[in-house]
Amino acid sequence: MSETFTAIVIDSVDGKPKAGFRQLTLADLPDNDVLVEIAYSTLNYKDGLAVSGKGRIARRTPMVAGADLAGTVVSSRSPLWKVGDKVVLNGFGMSETEWGGYTRFQKVKAEWLMALPDAFTLEQSMAIGTAGYTAALCVNALEDWGSIKPGEGEVLVTGAAGGVGSVAVSLLAAKGYRVTASTGRPQMHDYLTSLGATAFVDRPSLTEMGAPLQKERWAGAIDSVGSTTLANVLSQTVYGGAVAACGLAGGADLPATVLPHILRGVTLIGVDSVFAPMAKRQRAWQTLADHLDRVHLSALTTLEPMSKVPELADAIVAGQVRGRVVIDVSR
Repeated sequence: MSETFTAIVIDSVDGKPKAGFRQLTLADLPDNDVLVEIAYSTLNYKDGLAVSGKGRIARRTPMVAGADLAGTVVSSRSPLWKVGDKVVLNGFGMSETEWGGYTRFQKVKAEWLMALPDAFTLEQSMAIGTAGYTAALCVNALEDWGSIKPGEGEVLVTGAAGGVGSVAVSLLAAKGYRVTASTGRPQMHDYLTSLGATAFVDRPSLTEMGAPLQKERWAGAIDSVGSTTLANVLSQTVYGGAVAACGLAGGADLPATVLPHILRGVTLIGVDSVFAPMAKRQRAWQTLADHLDRVHLSALTTLEPMSKVPELADAIVAGQVRGRVVIDVSR
């Protein structure tokens, strides 16, 4: 085990978050019960905001960035985990209030960890990461509500070329839904078609404010954009339909009215991945194990070294990243 190892640490400089590489030792890590040797982390939109400094994600500093990790238990004071266990951790405040996954080693609370699903390798689990696991939570939420049925009506995915969107398109298509993808990058149409999208909506048609009630089209939708996009999606959702909202890439505001809800019975389902209970997490990962096409997963994923995270953070915030990025924390 290395005496020192590299981590990406966020500090407060002149009152603003600033990320940089730093050498840590095991003694620097939090006093939690399980020490994990991390093999991979991942890049989510939230990670981009945190590392680029474009969002105040870290609520205390210094803070090791990275909302996900996958690796092997090195030592454990908890009976829940033993040396050699392969584990995954998504969220639970990592990179916000708890030290995260952009480091070779991390000490975490035992109850945060989930056993690596048999269906995936450590690298594949981070190809999925918080974004893919959130997509599965959204699919489950829409199906639980009962507003979507395979082969009936259209299901819209906004921000479709991003991490949540890419996995959502693949999952929905595999389950037999007719998927329409919204993206501001026409060059991504072939990519999204390969994942299962059958129609497209250009981003501007959803980002320009429309009427409170518009022509009914969507049986259901998964939205990672928020703001005007979400307002328009709600106004276009069919009677009794539902929208699962999980992100704010376009803004945290919601310039909407109650009309879709009280005149069409449209439901807005909020989906949280950070503190979702373990039963929901395990069900989402089972959905991924059962329905996520491994060829699609490979096609939508790139592997990058941790040394490139600062530039990748700027790229994902600028909407220039396609699909999922796995971070090899050893490089």
